[in-house]
Amino acid sequence: MIQINGKNISIENPIRLTDYLKEHQYRIEMIAVELNEEIIPKDDYAQTILRDGDVLEIVQFMGGGC
Repeated sequence: MIQINGKNISIENPIRLTDYLKEHQYRIEMIAVELNEEIIPKDDYAQTILRDGDVLEIVQFMGGGC
C-alpha cells in the first residue's frame, strides 16, 4: 500500500511514477511530485518506482486570476 495525497492506495506491483501519472491522467507539465518528502525532478519520473510504504504528494498548478 502507498499513500497518495493522504489516501491509502493498494498497488499490486511496483509501478513507475510516469505510468501511475499517465494512468490517472495527470498532465506532467502541470504538476510537482514529492516522494517520501523529497521533490522528484520531472526528468526522473520515468526512473522512479513506487513501492509499498511510499508516501506520494502530487500538487497540480492552476491558472486563474482577474
